[in-house]
Amino acid sequence: MNTSQEYDWEIKKCRDLFSAKLKDYGASWRILRLPSLTDQIFIKANRIRQFQQSGIMKVEEGIGCEFIGIINYSIIALVQLELGVVSDNNERLDNEVIIELFDKYAKQAKELMEDKNHDYSEAWRSMRVSSILDLILMKIMRLKQIEDNQGKVFVSEGIEANYYDIINYGVFALIKIK
Repeated sequence: MNTSQEYDWEIKKCRDLFSAKLKDYGASWRILRLPSLTDQIFIKANRIRQFQQSGIMKVEEGIGCEFIGIINYSIIALVQLELGVVSDNNERLDNEVIIELFDKYAKQAKELMEDKNHDYSEAWRSMRVSSILDLILMKIMRLKQIEDNQGKVFVSEGIEANYYDIINYGVFALIKIK
């Protein structure tokens, strides 16, 4: 497979899980503010790092499931950036609309990946999964700082760009660990 096909395969796994959870829980995540989503991504990334460092995972879900969670929460964050946070469950969206939004952001992430992958000559293929995870953690720290600054940046890329990078690093990690 080439990178584009591998990317599509991993995003399909993410989408399938997202869709299944949407049927179970609805869009209950619509109440989450961006800092809460960033913290959820951090928790998942930190769990992977803890496992990488200790070699012990007491809840056997595997790191692949955590990377899928990182990707899906990042896409949720992009949806929240577009639609805003709801205060209760009265502002329901049709599940088809939500899946269309998932697909929209996954497509935009892939387009960004293809552009960067061209410019960087697939350098990620030579990286370790632990290094990819460290880059995700760095992006999370950047997001937290931007959030603490009420979204203001002076010369850096903003919130949206960091979530897109986290999605793409997450997909790269899934490709490498399969």
